[in-house]
Amino acid sequence: MTHVPDWLLAVAAGADEALRRSELSWREQQAAGARPAAVLVLFGEGPQGPDVLLIERSAGLRRHASQPAFPGGAVDETDASRAETALREATEEVGVDPAGVQVLTTTSPHYLWASHYLVSITIAWWHTPCEVAPVDLAETSFVSRVPLTELADPANRLHVRTPSGRTTPAFRVHGLLVWGFTAGILDVLLNLGGWEHPWTPAETVDVPFPPRGADPADVLDPVRPERDPT
Repeated sequence: MTHVPDWLLAVAAGADEALRRSELSWREQQAAGARPAAVLVLFGEGPQGPDVLLIERSAGLRRHASQPAFPGGAVDETDASRAETALREATEEVGVDPAGVQVLTTTSPHYLWASHYLVSITIAWWHTPCEVAPVDLAETSFVSRVPLTELADPANRLHVRTPSGRTTPAFRVHGLLVWGFTAGILDVLLNLGGWEHPWTPAETVDVPFPPRGADPADVLDPVRPERDPT
C-alpha cells in the first residue's frame, strides 16, 4: 500500500455521493439493459504537482473526433470488475501499467441516455507513473498529464453553451477544450479535493461542432453526457 494524499482520500470518500447528486446522473427507466462501461480518473504527482491523465480522441473517428476524455470504454466479458475495465482500457489506449496504479474507489454507474451505457467512474492513485503515449493513433491522438492547478485556474475555466441554450462548465488546458461528461466529472472532483477557486466565466462558447459528415446526434447537451463512455 502506498501513501495516498489526504486530498485524494477525501475525493475518493465523497465522489460517489457527489457525482450522484450532480447533473451527470441520469437515472431513467430506459437504463434497464444498458451496456456497462467504465472510465479511469487517474491522479498522480507530476513535475508541477498533482495532475490527472486526459486523452484526446483521434480526428478521424466517426464519433467524438478530437474530443478530450478519460481513458475508458465498454466492459469486456473477461473483466472481473469495473475497475479492471478502466485499467485495461487505459493500458490499451495509452500504455498505463496497472502495477503502478492503486484503485481507490469505483462509483455507482451513471446512465448515458444517448448511447444506452451505464458508466462507472474508477478513481485511482498513480503511485508509480510510467511513460504514456497513444498506442493506436487511429483512436487516440494525444495524451497529457494535466496539473490540477491549471484546471483550477479561473483563467482556464469557461462555459459551454448547448443547443438548448443551457451553459455548463468546461476547461481549456494543454490545447484541449474539455467539456461534456469529462468536464462534469472534473468539476465535481476539483471541488471535493479542495482545488477549486471561485471563478466567473469570462467566456461562453457553443458546443463544438462535429466533423463534416458526422451524425448530428453526436453533438449532445453536456448535461446529458457524451454518447461514448468517455
